[in-house]
Amino acid sequence: MALVDIKVPDIGDFDEVGVIELLVAPGDKVRVEQSLITVESDKASMEIPSDQAGTIKELKVQLGDKVKQGTVIAVLETEGAAASEAKPAPAPTAQAPAAPEKEASPAPAAAQAPAPAAAPAAAEMIEVRVPDIGDFADVAVIEMLVAVGATVTLEQSLITVESDKASMEIPSSAEGVVKEIRVAIGDKLNKGDLVAIVEGQRERSAAPAAQVQSPQVSPPAAAAAPQAATAAAPVAAPASAPAAQPAHQPGTPAPGLPHASPSVRKFARELGVPLAEVKGSGPKGRITQEDIQSFTRSVMSGSVQTQAQAASAPKGAAGGGAGLDLLPWPKVDFAKFGPVERKDLSRIKKLSGANLSRNWVMIPHVTNNDEADITELEAFRVQTNKEGEKAKSAVKVTMLAFVIKAVVAALKKYPEFNASLDGDALVYKQYFHIGFAADTPNGLVVPVLKDADKKGILQISEEMGELAKKARDGKLSGADMQGGCFTISSLGGIGGTHFTPIINAPEVAILGLSRGAMKPVWDGKQFVPRLMLPLSLSYDHRVIDGAAAARFNAFLGQVLADYRRIVL
Repeated sequence: MALVDIKVPDIGDFDEVGVIELLVAPGDKVRVEQSLITVESDKASMEIPSDQAGTIKELKVQLGDKVKQGTVIAVLETEGAAASEAKPAPAPTAQAPAAPEKEASPAPAAAQAPAPAAAPAAAEMIEVRVPDIGDFADVAVIEMLVAVGATVTLEQSLITVESDKASMEIPSSAEGVVKEIRVAIGDKLNKGDLVAIVEGQRERSAAPAAQVQSPQVSPPAAAAAPQAATAAAPVAAPASAPAAQPAHQPGTPAPGLPHASPSVRKFARELGVPLAEVKGSGPKGRITQEDIQSFTRSVMSGSVQTQAQAASAPKGAAGGGAGLDLLPWPKVDFAKFGPVERKDLSRIKKLSGANLSRNWVMIPHVTNNDEADITELEAFRVQTNKEGEKAKSAVKVTMLAFVIKAVVAALKKYPEFNASLDGDALVYKQYFHIGFAADTPNGLVVPVLKDADKKGILQISEEMGELAKKARDGKLSGADMQGGCFTISSLGGIGGTHFTPIINAPEVAILGLSRGAMKPVWDGKQFVPRLMLPLSLSYDHRVIDGAAAARFNAFLGQVLADYRRIVL
């Protein structure tokens, strides 16, 4: 046995990358090339593998640490059994009491097996092309997972492509340094198209695999056969395990380290999905984004329980209801009642559906309904747009722009609405980024208007128009939809009186706007016609009580009724 330091290898042009995930713990046994940690720069995330096999004795890094080439990640205790993973040839020789002379010849052959792998060690320019992706054609590139200069390993994902039915990641067929990337966001790709040029080795991992399988085809005595089968098991298991396991069983995580790319791991972390319990449908059992979404839908519908839910469920609880002891989702053959048409949900609805289900179940929603008198404000808005038309201004002011500015004033007065729960602590935000729900042909999305407190009504209206157009065109970036403090969902252009909007976690409140209507309002002497705007404020009752919500809505109504209050 020996103690070996595992260090960060050459990671290209990246320097001082942050540790965002620890994939192993002290006491874990690891294989050669098994990932130990995930690091992230401002451009990409990548996994750092082990170049030795053995047992983790000590982890030298923690979440949030900054590492670079040469930084010690862990201390590994290597042993004879671990070394056999990289050099399995001596194993058959060690158990050759029945036929020592016959095994003398296979041993040198196995010892020479690494020689072909050493030949490509000299730099070789390798073209990485799109592999067989099934029936998909002209799939669009939607995400670049590596950059020129990055060091990639075999099977590491390079790009993400998307068809009208699914998204998938294209892995590297070589390991080395990315010298050129031949695709860009939006390009259409097919099987065989050139993705990148990698300087490195094509078959570094092929030699060990051949060594492990060689005892199976060699003709040793029957006593060596069980050892050959045992040696081949690590190679056969990843390929056969997904097929052998018909469905996820509660409390039974998939064996070994989950096989998933950094982007999929990040997606799973955002949804709180335990990767070890997800069955991968990709090549070699790789977990895809669709697997994460499918697992989340199954948990929310109650057909599957996570290990944590199963452990916390009351004894004797019947039915699968995501830990809520609900009846399973009904299975109905709708076609037997009449003609049906089946259409897949759009990608946006699949993503938002999982988030909405989680938010509705996990957050104790309460909705406060009120009305705001916007008679004068609407007259001012109409007058402003008329003046803009005369001045040939392209900016059209909407009522939502005024509401956003009024909401900022309310958030400053009641800061608990501009906060988020973080465990047992409440994080109060000192910035005012307001999200607004935008209806698109593919579903609902929420662009975020940044620093609304520092912008006037005209600038807010202009930026809202630009974000709404990007949403309709499907060009919103991740940054356009992140960082929100408070969300507004407006149905004013459609109709309705009141509704219950679902909170957009990790926010603690959301405001719903319905269509304004003229109503008779008593002014102390007589009924006068006033334009009333319905306000529906849903709030997280763990953070906000009913009295605070009523005060927030009442203050918002006062500001909208007399906009001069916004300067107070």
